[in-house]
Parts: sequence; structure tokens; C-alpha cells
Amino acid sequence: MANKLRLGIPKGSLQDATVDLFRRAGWNIYADGRSYFPSIDDGDIECMLIRAQEMARYVDHGALDAGLTGIDWVVESGLDVASVTTLTYAKQSRRKVRWVLAVPESSGYRKAEDLEGRIIATELVEVSKRYFAGKGVNVRVEFSWGATEVKPPMLADAIVEVTETGSSLKANHLRIIDTVMESETHLIAGKSALADEWKRGKIESIALMLRGAIDAQSQVGLMLNVRLADLDGVLAVLPALNSPTVSHLSDPEWVAVNTIVEERVAREVIPRLKAARAAGIVEYPLNKVVL
Repeated sequence: MANKLRLGIPKGSLQDATVDLFRRAGWNIYADGRSYFPSIDDGDIECMLIRAQEMARYVDHGALDAGLTGIDWVVESGLDVASVTTLTYAKQSRRKVRWVLAVPESSGYRKAEDLEGRIIATELVEVSKRYFAGKGVNVRVEFSWGATEVKPPMLADAIVEVTETGSSLKANHLRIIDTVMESETHLIAGKSALADEWKRGKIESIALMLRGAIDAQSQVGLMLNVRLADLDGVLAVLPALNSPTVSHLSDPEWVAVNTIVEERVAREVIPRLKAARAAGIVEYPLNKVVL
């Protein structure tokens, strides 16, 4: 029987971002909206859609060899699964998400200690309990099945909720008073899968390519030509990932320079390159950056 890697894809808010990440890493996943077993153009992998909240449990049990989920749900589960790599992406952004303690804007609560004896609604129950216990605050933490933002003030005094931008909390007239934990997506694997040489190699290959796709998101390539006499001035402008590649051209007085820069600084670097007498400057997108 051919080797197969059973891979969990997070169903729900992370699903589309995960499928897009795999596409940029080189794998096409096809989910038709009805099946929990999407197809993938890799005969070595079997995919299954699983809620991120449950991923660690199925990886720990061995039903899945590996899966993608937030580290918040791994911590919440209390299970001992291995984190293979960190992949900072979310539903809307490339940033970490935050689980925050939020209260009604009109309330007098200013810090966690003000909630002594109160009711806290959240989906992240165990982490929230540990947070309040660490501060010596006695509260009643209740599991919320969703729509947690609408619970205060009638059904709860405060909530612990995940946010990327805080806009939904503001729309529901809630005020953030503390961050309970930060989270980001991880590729996790079970101990038994990592003990299998073939599965470990496959998981590590997936991790490498996903990490490369993530790293490429924030960077762009730059190509340019420059006279040898001006090369030092141009190189002084470049904040290179590694040493830039310098190649000779047919004209012995000119060289080509190829490098990678953060996308956010390219708009500042390119005018400085032009001022340093660079010519033929080309910025291009990257699919993957593997160091």
C-alpha cells in the first residue's frame, strides 16, 4: 500500500486563506463545499476539513498525521502535539490575531481585577480560566457557542474574544481592556507521524514550501543595471536579504544586480537607487522565498 499523509485543513474562517497559501506553495486543493474530503493534486496526501478547534485532538489521536490550526486551540486543548512551523496568516491579514478581554463601552470596568465575581463568555474557556487564575480574580467562565460579541451586558459581564482588527468589537460597543493571548497558525503533527521517516519527510517538505510562500508575501525582487563605477553607491542603498547577486553584462562597464527587499520599503529604495545612478529597475513579485 502506498504511503499517504492524512492532512487536516481548517474548516471555517481559515479555510480560504489556507487553500490560497497551499496554492502559492505549489499545491492545488479543490473543495466543492459539500465534501469534507477535498481533493489535492498530490497523490501522497489525503485532505480532510476539520474545525480548527478540533484539529489538535485528531492529530494527537493519530486520526490525522498533521494539520493547520491556531496555536490558541492547541494551548486550549492541553494536548502534546508538535509544532512543525509557524505560519503567520489569518482570515483577513498577515498578522497575528489576539484574544482580548472586552467589556461594554458604558461599563466602569477598566482592568481584569474589576470583574471579580462576574460572568465571562468565551469559546476559549481553559485559557481564559488560567488567565484570571493567574491574576487571582474569581470569575465564572462560560462557554459561548458563537455571537459572543452580543452577550454583554445581558448574558455576560465581559467576553474573551478573538480579533484581527477590533472592528467587530467596536461595532458591538465593546471596549478592549487587556490581551489574553496572541495566536497564529501552526502546522502541527502527531508524535507517531513524526516517528515515521516517510511521513516526517513529507511533513517537513510541506512546512518548507508553506514557510517559503509565507515569507514571499512580504517581499519583492529587484533587478537593475548599474555602471561598475557606481556599484558601491547602489549596493549601499540595498537592504539585502542576502548579499545581492551581481552579474557582468556584455558591456564590461556595466553589471546587473538582483536582490530581494521588503515590499514596504521598495517605494523608498527605488527612488534612492535611481538617485545612485541605477538604470532599468524592475520590481517583481515572489512566489516563495526559501532560505
